[in-house]
Amino acid sequence: MEDLKEEEEKRGEEELGSSLTMEKVAAAKKFIENHYRAQMKNIQDRKERRWVLERKLASSDVPNEERINLIKDLERKETEYMRLKRHKICVDDFELLTIIGRGAFGEVRLCREKKSGNIYAMKKLKKSEMLKRGQVEHVRAERNLLAEVASHCIVKLYYSFQDADYLYLIMEYLPGGDVMTLLMREDTLNEDVARFYIAQSVLAIESIHRHNYIHRDIKPDNLLLDKNGHMKLSDFGLCKPLDCTTLSTLHEHHQTMDDEKSVEPMDIDGCFPDTDNRSSWRSPREQLQHWQMNRRKLAFSTVGTPDYIAPEVLLKKGYGMECDWWSLGAILYEMLVGYPPFYSDDPITTCRKIVHWRNHLRFPEDAHLTLEAKDLIYRLLCDVDHRLGTQGAREIKAHPWFRGVEWEKLYEMEAAFKPQVNDELDTQNFMKFDEVLRISVINSLGVSNLGGARIIFLVLLPK
Repeated sequence: MEDLKEEEEKRGEEELGSSLTMEKVAAAKKFIENHYRAQMKNIQDRKERRWVLERKLASSDVPNEERINLIKDLERKETEYMRLKRHKICVDDFELLTIIGRGAFGEVRLCREKKSGNIYAMKKLKKSEMLKRGQVEHVRAERNLLAEVASHCIVKLYYSFQDADYLYLIMEYLPGGDVMTLLMREDTLNEDVARFYIAQSVLAIESIHRHNYIHRDIKPDNLLLDKNGHMKLSDFGLCKPLDCTTLSTLHEHHQTMDDEKSVEPMDIDGCFPDTDNRSSWRSPREQLQHWQMNRRKLAFSTVGTPDYIAPEVLLKKGYGMECDWWSLGAILYEMLVGYPPFYSDDPITTCRKIVHWRNHLRFPEDAHLTLEAKDLIYRLLCDVDHRLGTQGAREIKAHPWFRGVEWEKLYEMEAAFKPQVNDELDTQNFMKFDEVLRISVINSLGVSNLGGARIIFLVLLPK
């Protein structure tokens, strides 16, 4: 009887062991299958991205040498991406230094990589806040754009990783500050200096448009200067990828950009009828002083400034890449005049002026602009159908105001303005932030994002 019991127990142990072994085998099999399925998908996605680029280049007038370079650049980025995926990196690999930006989702901080000693800017974003505000797709698009677009005209992404609470983007640090700070110091720029930075902006916008992204938040705050004074485009938190198959219909289709998911557009016309109230106008000098007094506050408020947003974006009637060129026109106006073309005391009135731009776009009498500069501004701040850039950046490059610009050498020549930078850790060109200030306190004080007009923009934009 005892022998029989022992035999049953032994059989039971064997069956249990066999069952556990089978479970381990099944788990190992599933892991291997998922691993190789993911590997095959990565290979297929890589081939697909190359095929999409080749198809796009084949249907364009890009010179053959440039086509070859673009394909090689894609291959290099793919290889670099795979290398970064194999190397697991975390926040402990960095020494955290000075805060240079703060917002509702997190902060931007100067940091030093412990292993190499290299200095970077770390963008740290809180996952729970992004989920709560529906910003996951925007952050994913930002990371994808920075990883895909290899251009000396935009801020470079070195690493991206996450932990249980935060997402991290490790980017190059540009110590020269932003163009907003430059404009606040200088009041206005002469046309030669403005031409240099607008030309570099054209190259930056062109580089992301080539990869089928719209930036949607082009403004002086997002144009950063390196230590030599050369400009790079940053803050892609509102960028939007476009499907290559829809590019040809962007200018006609009124449901681009996921309009079916978006909130209702603001009734700008109904709430704020366009009235030509001349009694409320300030003199150009008063306008400049008022703008400078409020500019920094607006940049970090929950409302922000919509001064650079295109009218078709505000009205949400469908828009494409050309909305970025409107923003560039508004920046050029501000560089030469001292304040944006539709500036007002409150953002909603600014939105109304932008929508009714024909009644409000004018130059002050004491603004001594050349005819070519005025013409370029008029041809950027206009209806989409007549706006320069709708057929590509080459339209803008060919404008007479850019006559003599050597586009291929812009980043090789001496910059029009050289910021004061003492060393690689110098942060004098950025705002000072209190280390102990909490994000909750920031929000209660009205500080919003890491850029500028984010909140009002998100009300108007689809997710």
